[in-house]
Amino acid sequence: MQYRGYFSFGEEDSWPSRSTRKIVAYSVVKPDDTPPTPTNRSPAALQHMHESLARPEILPGATYKVKTPLSDHALYITINDIVLNQGTLDEIRRPFEIFINSKAMEHFQWIVALTRIISAVFRKGGDVTFLVEELRSVFDPKGGYFKKGGKYMPSLVAEIGDVIESHLRSIGMLKEDGPDERQRQLIEEHRNKYEASMKAVEDAGASGFPPEATLCGKCQTKAVIVMDGCLTCLNCGDSKCS
Repeated sequence: MQYRGYFSFGEEDSWPSRSTRKIVAYSVVKPDDTPPTPTNRSPAALQHMHESLARPEILPGATYKVKTPLSDHALYITINDIVLNQGTLDEIRRPFEIFINSKAMEHFQWIVALTRIISAVFRKGGDVTFLVEELRSVFDPKGGYFKKGGKYMPSLVAEIGDVIESHLRSIGMLKEDGPDERQRQLIEEHRNKYEASMKAVEDAGASGFPPEATLCGKCQTKAVIVMDGCLTCLNCGDSKCS
């Protein structure tokens, strides 16, 4: 069995010495394989993100609607991406620019400044995921708010960071931080216990009182439990200690 290796070297080296070359990939050579052209897998030929990269005429992207209780008007956040090494095995999608638009003008000045700075960081290339934590750690001195679904947002800037995080996950720059196998088993056990307790409550009646409750002599409801050492009805409030 034969192996084929691919080496990386600097642009200034015409043919680096054996001591400086590093294997960056390998594949098993089969008898019927056609030898690849060396330039097909040359790292020097790969296109990387940098600030001098020309903007194409058309960029793919996505627009996110953000509605907060801080304003009557929604924010529309558009993030456009650039596709590098398109049509090859090394094709990647990276954020290139961001725009934020709204009918509300009270935040116009700092929003324009923020979008220009973020777009400049995008075009610098490299790991831009640090922007998410930086933006999400901004707190509004007047207090944050809860968005739909119960998630707390400390500020409007933090929600912009949350949108950027969602976009980076959609293009593969950030991976999902899901639970491991042990955590999933633990979650499943707690879910089963919860569902069993809910079923017991349903079996006790539509009232929703604890299944261990007894019948109240005053309101005739199975809602009497021991509370602070006294038999107390959760339905009418009758207590043997009162």
